[in-house]
Amino acid sequence: MRPVSRHRHFWPVTIAITTIAVTMGSFPAYASWAQQFHDRPATAPAAGAVIDESKPHTHNDPATKNAISRAPQSADTADPTTLTEAVTHVSRVAEQRDEPDPTLVPTTSPAARTAVPQDRYAMAGGCYALQSATTGKWVVRDGGGYAAKGTSLTGALPFHFQATDLGTYLLFAPDKSFLGASTLTRPNPHLNPSAMSDWTVTKSGSTFTFSLPTKKISLGRSSTGGLVNGAAAPFNLRLANGCAAWPEVDVNVTGNPFAGATPYQEVRGYLDAHTHGMAFEFLGGDVHCGRPWHPYGVAYALKDCIDHELTGGSGAVLENFLKGGTIEPHDTVGWPTFKDWPAPDSLTHEGTYYKWLERSWRGGQRILVNLLVENNQLCMLYPLKRNSCDDMASIRLQAGDMRKLERYVDAQSGGPGKGWYRIVTDPFQAREVINQGKLAVVMGIETSAVFGCSSKLDRPQCTTASIDQQLDEVHALGVRQMELVNKFDNALAGVAGDTGTAAPLINAANFLETGSFWDMRKCPDGSDPEVHDKDQLALPSVAPQQDALFGAIAGLAVPIKLPLYASGPHCNARGLTNLGDHTIEEMAKRKMIFDPDHMSVVARKSSLDLAEKLKYPGVVSSHSWATPDAYPRIYELGGVVTPYAGDSAGFVEKWRKHLTWADPRYYFGFGYGADINGLGAQGNPRGANAPDKVTYPFAGLGGVTIDKQVSGKRTYDINVDGVAHYGLYPDWIEDLRKQGGQAIADDMARGSEAYLDMWERAVGVTNDACRDPRAIKAESVIKGIPLGTTVQNVLLKAGQPHTRLATTFTYCARSAAGSNVTRTVTFGSTGKVTRIS
Repeated sequence: MRPVSRHRHFWPVTIAITTIAVTMGSFPAYASWAQQFHDRPATAPAAGAVIDESKPHTHNDPATKNAISRAPQSADTADPTTLTEAVTHVSRVAEQRDEPDPTLVPTTSPAARTAVPQDRYAMAGGCYALQSATTGKWVVRDGGGYAAKGTSLTGALPFHFQATDLGTYLLFAPDKSFLGASTLTRPNPHLNPSAMSDWTVTKSGSTFTFSLPTKKISLGRSSTGGLVNGAAAPFNLRLANGCAAWPEVDVNVTGNPFAGATPYQEVRGYLDAHTHGMAFEFLGGDVHCGRPWHPYGVAYALKDCIDHELTGGSGAVLENFLKGGTIEPHDTVGWPTFKDWPAPDSLTHEGTYYKWLERSWRGGQRILVNLLVENNQLCMLYPLKRNSCDDMASIRLQAGDMRKLERYVDAQSGGPGKGWYRIVTDPFQAREVINQGKLAVVMGIETSAVFGCSSKLDRPQCTTASIDQQLDEVHALGVRQMELVNKFDNALAGVAGDTGTAAPLINAANFLETGSFWDMRKCPDGSDPEVHDKDQLALPSVAPQQDALFGAIAGLAVPIKLPLYASGPHCNARGLTNLGDHTIEEMAKRKMIFDPDHMSVVARKSSLDLAEKLKYPGVVSSHSWATPDAYPRIYELGGVVTPYAGDSAGFVEKWRKHLTWADPRYYFGFGYGADINGLGAQGNPRGANAPDKVTYPFAGLGGVTIDKQVSGKRTYDINVDGVAHYGLYPDWIEDLRKQGGQAIADDMARGSEAYLDMWERAVGVTNDACRDPRAIKAESVIKGIPLGTTVQNVLLKAGQPHTRLATTFTYCARSAAGSNVTRTVTFGSTGKVTRIS
């Protein structure tokens, strides 16, 4: 159910927004700082000149959504790759595609339900009747309540057991009511689920009891058989027929998910290295409409924001701002009609509902990096909130939510550890999860003031000690991938900044956060500075905002006067600080993956210099917020690049370009950064009449069959709906194949292995010596591995094998005579070495 704090009225919200805008415009500190810039004839065309923020803007322009880099560029960030290198790299990737593929096998179907649940988790999603263990009578309706008076199973009242968490259930009756308790009367049918109908089930011997621990209520039985509030009565549960269907989103993927032939072999599966699945909590928790799951089901999870609902969508301030600033109503009904949302360009509505995630996993995805996201300054600017704006408080909250979702999926799947959503903390665990046929979920961070490391008038608000302490904290939470900056400069590094109409808005918020504007200067290769024309900054032809939601919030309540910079290309003079240098070094010590996206050019160059000095391969650019000079360096480190997904046609071109950067010394696979849930528009459709459009049903990875996705009354087709929600990413990948051929499909299927290989190297496993002569070891090292050694210890001693097929690893090594030889390590059923040949 929706928190009470969300029930605000639209007009008070509008008044609050107006008040903030007026207040910020008269903010004394801002006025004095802003006047410095407007008084300078070299940087402003006239006294009092302002940025024209009235022009419409769009976050969905293909010119930027499908660009190789979403960050500002200059000649200083040009691609250094020569034509000869590019041709060689493309050819070597093609050779890798011809190497043997690992064997994929279908997972085993769940066992049929037994007549009697074997534990307190087994009845999830099943239909059962209750029988008094004392009298043998069956529970039936009895007037306004229930009683154990039935004489047969066929005459008993069947309940659908809908899991709300591990071991807790809603009992959903055929008339779609819920068996609920009351503090005033006996248990009775409730029209809606609530804490009074969310029963904790406990198993004792062969019987079950039902209670509401927080209400101190148990389901008892009177001497006449009526169900009452009293001492917990024992019940037998028996499989039954006749239950009402629980409303839910369909997956529309048939066939069992694929798994590996062994837990340690090479994996296959799609990789998304940048998604915000817990964004329903960020920016105070009231910017985002909907959530990825709700204990009471889809009708509660996929519901619009209250300020949207009260005005028929006209009061959707952010949604309307994002679409040009005009007041346009939208259909606020989510489930079950979904007329206007989710959609590729709707940034305030939920896109990662867990059944949509399940469809993407069933369709072939095997790694999901979920980034915990926050921006404290923009959170404070937005008037509606139920959560803290503190970055670290939000990180803790969202990390806890990820664990709750893992539990929820487990609950739907029959018990602890049985779900497909598995949070992993090292590459060895991730490989096992994927080879079980499940989704490996990596926890990451993307915030503007991570660890409280803001900078106030160039004074850092953190220390090396506080950074180390909080790195330890987030590592203990499970975080393994992290960016240092997002929208604002901080005490660790300068930020790349934004372009288009978002730029002045985010820059103003940067001032509110740090006490200074971005120090944007003419890049070193540019001509003498010139005054930027204000109309050019506001014209729609200027590259529009990238993370549009941030710009929209800033646009509601930031000061108007802003500095005008010299003509571009611009480079932020703020680079990597000593604290930033320290943070990267400490991340490497903890084997955490560093993402240089959103950094200023000079900061990113310095950070990659440091990674090269440390010889640290744990680097990923996750969503195209780096520049073309950086991508080859990341590949050369042994890192991974996953471009922003965007439109399918644009992504195919990105893939072709990245092939020219691929370092042949490393395993190549490709992935994407969806950046879904408020931070990036999703892929638009190519149209129903597009050549080589996706035809349904189609064959998915590992032998599954994928049909059009159905959510309630809405059917989605990638050709006409685009990536309206996360469940359409398998369809989007099929659209890539239609345009780029089997080669891109193969590279996408290799994405998860590429990420795992990078992660293994980050934790100390040396590279494949068959590809990389620098990594070659003496034959004696391989032959000297003791029988009984575990897979992980073999990797740490011998490095990454050239092939990992079923039970064997193959290695290139150097014989005592100096020649290159191949050696094979064979493992037994327990994952320990049984033979070396």
